Amino acid sequence: MINKIVESADDAVADISDGATLMLGGFGLCGIPENSIAALLRTGVKDLTCISNNAGVDDFGIGLMLKTRQVKKMISSYVGENQEFERQLLSGELEVELLPQGTLAERIRAGGAGIPAFFTPAGVGTEVAEGKETREFNGKKYLLESWLKADFSIVKAWKGDSAGNLVFKGTARNFSPMMASAGKITIAEVEELVPLGTLDPNDIHVPGIYVQRIFQGKNYEKRIEQRTVSSPPATEGDVKKVEAKAPSGASTAIARRIAQELRDGQYVNLGIGIPTLVANYIPDNINVVLQSENGLLGIGPFPTEDNVDADLINAGKQTVTMLAGSSIFSSAESFAMIRGEHVDLTILGAMEVSENGDIANWKIPGKMVKGMGGAMDLVASAKNIIVAMQHVSKDGKSKLLKKCSLPITGINCVKKIVTELAVLEVLPEGGFKLLETAPGITIEDVQKATEGRLIISENVKEMRY
Repeated sequence: MINKIVESADDAVADISDGATLMLGGFGLCGIPENSIAALLRTGVKDLTCISNNAGVDDFGIGLMLKTRQVKKMISSYVGENQEFERQLLSGELEVELLPQGTLAERIRAGGAGIPAFFTPAGVGTEVAEGKETREFNGKKYLLESWLKADFSIVKAWKGDSAGNLVFKGTARNFSPMMASAGKITIAEVEELVPLGTLDPNDIHVPGIYVQRIFQGKNYEKRIEQRTVSSPPATEGDVKKVEAKAPSGASTAIARRIAQELRDGQYVNLGIGIPTLVANYIPDNINVVLQSENGLLGIGPFPTEDNVDADLINAGKQTVTMLAGSSIFSSAESFAMIRGEHVDLTILGAMEVSENGDIANWKIPGKMVKGMGGAMDLVASAKNIIVAMQHVSKDGKSKLLKKCSLPITGINCVKKIVTELAVLEVLPEGGFKLLETAPGITIEDVQKATEGRLIISENVKEMRY
């Protein structure tokens, strides 16, 4: 009988040597192999190349190994709230390769599936494309990306058996199924190790063929970056809104106005920041389904204060709309939905937008790098993109420009912009067409705050929330 059980995390990672390449599952703080990381800290192994969506936070997840200088290189998509990760990146102490989130997921999936390379639209026209082959298919440009593999893949699952079959709970699945297949040796830590034959074959997310070692972990913290809760729906199928600690004023006004752009039956992706607040103001007469990069379509069942589960939290987002009839899947599946143009509307924040519809929202060279996350995938493939942003920067400079000065996230992709001053349409031939002004704001105010070419609509309306 096949038995892949090892006694402890220390036994599981004992032969990981200096200079190894590791894949580590997790998205934000969800699905992190906590026990294995603790064991790696105890071994003192160093010069590691770690492939992970992000690095947790300063005092949790891979962030702990960054502090002890055990990581030589990170291949990631999102720096997130990890200040030490960002500091080491900006100072040059850490070698970092940042990738679009969907590209990262697909490169890992390709590595496990024996596919050496593939083409993706994410990153075309950006610094991600530098040095890579670009090819056109059906009138659209794509980048050639290569597979990713690892010496060891380390994942955390909800349940597993002695044969290595794994079941995940909620959005803790994220990158782990692909990583399990892409490691020469895959180590799985599980909350519950069950006898062989206990798991329903229909429910298994990772077949045991991909897993070489498995052990039962303990003392899981299951941290949540930010959590807000509300009461359960009054009746089955009701849509309930979870109120975030949203800023008042401009951000709320922008979110309320963008909510009016939603249409019944749409599948919508909300970016971090102001876009997240849009979920609080979805009109009562329509139903939309929220799609999230970490592998979630809607959220359910509705969590209450007493039963909220860390694995069901939409990692890194402050506000979510709870929907009955949700589905959960891997991050690779999530980005297949995005690249396949199944998402109807994407709402993103931005640092800059050009009059040609280019967007910059992930990096200020030498000062700030959060990573592109899923933004490059979304702007390369979404049917409709609305930007939620402040019209001017803190120092009073326009953020609606003739040409973006910051590194580009995507080219010729933004359709509409909502700011605290106005609603504007990006014209196909270029230029910002003024459609609405906020209460108390004049056309002249918008003109002064807009560096790019501004075209005044014949019937400029007052923005209503």
